[in-house]
Amino acid sequence: MFESAGLEVLEPAESLRLLGDVPIGRIVFTDQAMPAVQPVNFIIDGDAVLIRTAPGSKLDAAARNAIVAFEVDDIDQDNERGWSVTVIGHAEMVTDEAELARVSGLPLRSWSPDERNHLIRIRMEIIQGRRIVTMPARLVR
Repeated sequence: MFESAGLEVLEPAESLRLLGDVPIGRIVFTDQAMPAVQPVNFIIDGDAVLIRTAPGSKLDAAARNAIVAFEVDDIDQDNERGWSVTVIGHAEMVTDEAELARVSGLPLRSWSPDERNHLIRIRMEIIQGRRIVTMPARLVR
């Protein structure tokens, strides 16, 4: 680990560990040539992030073999600390019946009340993490 501009750059193993510590992340994709961001719940499955989505959603359409970013973080505002992990990779719809049967047993449940029965897999091609380095107390003038 090393510091860059007041941030601790995390090793990939630490980034992966932190990625699994939170239930909600944000997927960044392109929608009609514009950047779009949606919060999603997810699960880590080996070298991939799995997300449930509704049939026909913008995310469903946009994620078909597109390169996307996926970000999670944990921020402690009171103590001015936190971390962020970003994954970049190709997103694909999971359509293979055997694979769908396998992942159906994983604890991935949508928080949304509507039906979310399509699965998107983001292969982790790049994983980067940063932690805010604890700074000395600021002087009050």
